[in-house]
Amino acid sequence: MRILIVEDDKKIASFLEKGLHEAGFSIDVCHDGLEGLSLALSEPYGVAVVDIMLPGLDGLSLIEKIRDHSIETPVLILSARQSVDDRIEGLQRGGDDYMIKPFSFNELLARIQALLRRGQKSSESTTLTVGDLELDPLQREVRREGEKIELPAKEYALLELLMRNPGRVLAKTSILERIYEYSFDPQTNVVDVLVCRLRNKIDKDYPKKLIHTVRGMGYVLRVE
Repeated sequence: MRILIVEDDKKIASFLEKGLHEAGFSIDVCHDGLEGLSLALSEPYGVAVVDIMLPGLDGLSLIEKIRDHSIETPVLILSARQSVDDRIEGLQRGGDDYMIKPFSFNELLARIQALLRRGQKSSESTTLTVGDLELDPLQREVRREGEKIELPAKEYALLELLMRNPGRVLAKTSILERIYEYSFDPQTNVVDVLVCRLRNKIDKDYPKKLIHTVRGMGYVLRVE
């Protein structure tokens, strides 16, 4: 599940990015309202976390504009503004929840999870399926042939990335940027190790293999 963070305070943004990434989410971060709008209009997100006071375009105007484009991504507003009127305005202009700074990360995570569950109820299906492999991004459950498979956060994030791109070869650079969020080091084998661990849980005990290596290019999830 991918989350958009639009926050101009880089310390807060980094804190949120680290915590949500450790919770198993994929994260996009920007510090400007116009950039946030561009991302919100071009990428599907499970939730957006938006500060009100942003350069370029304020947070409430950003939310209004994405709603004008019929994008229903749940939005959690972050703000130092504490009055009831401020909270009401934020919700009336398209926000789904409102948190006042400073905030507890655990509470923010719980609210994000609640917004994701609410979105699940309003959608027909959120389950990703490739062959006999299923992933429910809201319940964070993986099953193959109906059997539940437990995955740690990094392996889960890699599998979700592959399942959201079935049949598409993903380069190591792309996987590093999305899962580990740092630039490619040609000497590292971290992606190969991660793929090997995932294969041992997803493919090892099944005759049909789903995770394939495309030599010199990367990895792909597909049914053959």
